[in-house]
Amino acid sequence: MERAKIRVFPKIVPPLDPDFLPASLWNRAFRQEVGGSGLGCRVLISLERSKESSSFFEVEVFSPGLSPPAQEASFFYLERMVKNLLWMRGGRRLTVFGPAPILEPLTATYSIEGERAFDVDLMTRAYGQPFSVEIGEREDKISLAREKSKPLGGHLDGYRLGFDLGASDWKVAALAEGETVFTAEFPWAPAEASDPRYHYHHLQAALNLAAAHLPRVEAIGGSAAGIYVNNEPRVASLFRAVPQPLFDREVRPLFQRLGAAWQVPLEVVNDGEVAALAGSIAFKAGRLLAISMGSSQAGGYVNESGYITDWLNELAFAPVDYRVKAPQDEWSGDLGCGVQYFSQQAVFRLARAAGLELDETLPPAAKLKQVQDFLEKGEKKARLIFETIGVYLGYGLAHYADFYDYRHVLILGRVTSGEAGQIILQKAQEVLRAEFPELSEKVELHLPDERSRRLGQAMAAASLPLIPRRAQGSPPEERNKE
Repeated sequence: MERAKIRVFPKIVPPLDPDFLPASLWNRAFRQEVGGSGLGCRVLISLERSKESSSFFEVEVFSPGLSPPAQEASFFYLERMVKNLLWMRGGRRLTVFGPAPILEPLTATYSIEGERAFDVDLMTRAYGQPFSVEIGEREDKISLAREKSKPLGGHLDGYRLGFDLGASDWKVAALAEGETVFTAEFPWAPAEASDPRYHYHHLQAALNLAAAHLPRVEAIGGSAAGIYVNNEPRVASLFRAVPQPLFDREVRPLFQRLGAAWQVPLEVVNDGEVAALAGSIAFKAGRLLAISMGSSQAGGYVNESGYITDWLNELAFAPVDYRVKAPQDEWSGDLGCGVQYFSQQAVFRLARAAGLELDETLPPAAKLKQVQDFLEKGEKKARLIFETIGVYLGYGLAHYADFYDYRHVLILGRVTSGEAGQIILQKAQEVLRAEFPELSEKVELHLPDERSRRLGQAMAAASLPLIPRRAQGSPPEERNKE
């Protein structure tokens, strides 16, 4: 396989997707080509999220003036690196320093009229100001890394509720002094609901259901797909049917309204961050990357101090497949993004490739259960689906290692339920041993137990808020749950 004349030969081929072109192998081959040529030049990349927070990255590409294939490969590599950095780290301003002939096309590509208009629009909405690309004229003007992190979660005292909002189901948990006393999950269809009251009333119903198992409620924590700042959803597929004016007026303050209604501390963060937090609590470890395979793909990261960062970690939009005709993400329109490899969407795409007939009238969660039932019955076609996802994961983890310093990986989400999780994990480890032995030796892959795999995020989310210290002998009053 080749792209822009860079040839790649995977040692392990996904059984249902033989044309898969791993980003990790392509990037490695490109770097070797550049390094071996002696004709490389540096490019510096800075992503600013705020005045206090930015990320810095350095890469090497072919110098300008070489053959067209070399220039094509350089721009492709650089554009994909920027794309990955945007969705892993996030930013409102991209500044690059290097040869102008290579860098200047980025300004057109990442513009509101360009090929990456979707990315520009979402970064603008996430950070509250127009996204910009600047070609740095002086190297010393490139901002070096200023990474922020914060301790959040791990609070298990008191009486807490936690919820996890997915695209096809919501989960809720009640904790009493660190013990889980109730969990439940129910299907819903939030992405089809244009009236925000649908989301609000489902949330209230879930919280009231769980609260019935506690003497009182002292804190609420939530996990949800999307980009959240100060408990406000800035970009979230759960609310994609809500018109923008209504989103700004009703959805952005939705969780703040919930906190006010319950009169308790409430924290809501990205579901990937909560997954990473759950792993960090369970394994008492930092440097942990979490990948949740559900309706979409969620990612989260806990650094060496056990803190979450202000990075986006939206791995669903980060490309892991560099082939020309890679599967297309229905939302962004880009090719080869993680959502098509590590989610229910991947399962259904591969089921078609395997010739496995599913009941298309079923909702996604039930259709996934149908595939996993086939697996339990020994259906080889179903097994090949999860073996293929496992190969994707092995190469994907090597790709993520270019951007994250991790020693632990937690794999969870509905796709990993039952035997599927072990199959995925085993194939990923096989790829790492064969292709990336140094990474294989230093990284541990984890699967939580079945209950944590499906409901762990709701339970970990409950630990997010800090309960203010109570006056001795004066317990909080009963909360109004209406």
